[in-house]
Parts: sequence; structure tokens; C-alpha cells
Amino acid sequence: MSRSKNTFSSWRRRLAQRAVHAGWAWAQRKGAVTAEHPGRFRFGAMGASTRLAFPLGTVFGEPWIHIGSYCIVAEQVTLTAGLMPDLDLGPDPILRIGDGVVLGRGSHVIADTTVTIGSDCYFGPYVYVTSTNHSYDDPHEPIGKQWPRMEPVEIGPGCWIGTNAVILPGARIGRNVVVAAGAVVRGVVPDHSVVAGAPARVVRRWDPVAGWQPPLRTPPPVPIPDGVTPDQLLALSELDEETVARLAELDLDARDASGDVHAPPADISAES
Repeated sequence: MSRSKNTFSSWRRRLAQRAVHAGWAWAQRKGAVTAEHPGRFRFGAMGASTRLAFPLGTVFGEPWIHIGSYCIVAEQVTLTAGLMPDLDLGPDPILRIGDGVVLGRGSHVIADTTVTIGSDCYFGPYVYVTSTNHSYDDPHEPIGKQWPRMEPVEIGPGCWIGTNAVILPGARIGRNVVVAAGAVVRGVVPDHSVVAGAPARVVRRWDPVAGWQPPLRTPPPVPIPDGVTPDQLLALSELDEETVARLAELDLDARDASGDVHAPPADISAES
């Protein structure tokens, strides 16, 4: 093949690639579901600034699904209410999602009976929440043909649910709970705890007197102080290691001089 022909072929490939990417970005923008642009979906409630990314997973029973404000539902997330589409599930919502909830890519929330997700919960990718489980009471009948068991699920506000976690029927997860990646949760999980494993067990809890037990291995992150500008952050990022070390020494000297050696580090900002 001549060089000119190969160059032309490469140019066509790049052009086609750009066209595909541009078309897909357009489809993602136009296919996203919001309260202002619900498309074919008729959710029972959807708050302001909530967005379901395109492409969606399986969605049905949406009249019995209530989603709060400022939620982010990533691509390929499945949300279902009822065992199958086109059922009359009564006057009350079956799946309730609070304000500020983030559902990671590929997650599933299966609400054949009531599932409640509190406000400000964050789900990693591929979390599976279900209110239904297969039963196997009859040893002679195929398990898939036996009537399933259903129990309500409740996830309290402020929780972090790690990647690939499974929340089983009957789970009652408290407030500000961390569910480790890959955990399989059933039963009651107390407030302010960390659970891990299959089945999930409490591995850390918050005590009002003693704090986290066992103690955390790393210090808490220090948020960016109020009033710090992007230009100042950019200037800090350009400092070399020697300058950063010197600033830390000066800050420590200042705290030693004041007698408050346990005080948090002083705000360090640099003018651009």
C-alpha cells in the first residue's frame, strides 16, 4: 500500500472516530432524564437538578419511584418498582431516594417491596440493593419457580456504599455507615459504623467518648480553608519540595512559640 493511500485511510479513520464520539456525546446529553426533560418516563416525583445519565439501565414502575433533588444517577443504573412492569402497586411510593444521592455506574435498586435510601448517600459502581430473594423451601421445585421472599430495605442518610456491595432484603442500615467494597449486608447495622465481609460484620464503630474504635490509622483530611482562591491553590501546587518543607517548619515553630502544639496547621496561602 502506498504511503499516500495509508495516510488517507488513517485520516478517514480519525474522522470517523471523531464523528462517533461527537454523536455519542450528543446522545448522552439528549438522552439524560431530568424533571424538565423526563422523556417517556413518568416518575412519581423527581426533584430539581436531579439527572439520570444516558444510557439508563432497566427502569419500570416509575410512578412508584420518588427521587429527591440534586441526585446523580450514573449510566446503566437499574431502578425498578414491583415484580414486573405495568402493575398497580397502590397509592404509596415503593422506592424512595432522598436528596443528594449518588448512584454509581451499573448499580441496581430492585424494589419489589419498599426500599428507602436516605439523603446524601453515595454508592460506588455496581452496588446491588434488593428487597427480594429467591426461596428454596420445596426441594423438588426449581428455585426460580418458587415464590420469592420480600422484606423492606432501609439505608440511612449519609452512608457510603462501596463498589460491588450487596444489600439484601430486610437490611436496616443506620446513619453515616460505611459499607466496604464487596460486602454482603443483611440485618441491622448501627449508626456510625463500618461493615465489611460476606456476611458483613461491624469492624469499626464510633464511640462518643473514645471516638473511632479501633482507632483510624490516618489523620482526618484537612479541607481547603474558606477564602482560598484557585490562583492561590495553583501557586501552592507549583512550590518545590524544599519550600513546602520550610513552610511546614515555620508553621511548627509558630505553634511551638504559642504553646499550642496540638493546634491544627495554620492556613497557608500564596499570592499569585
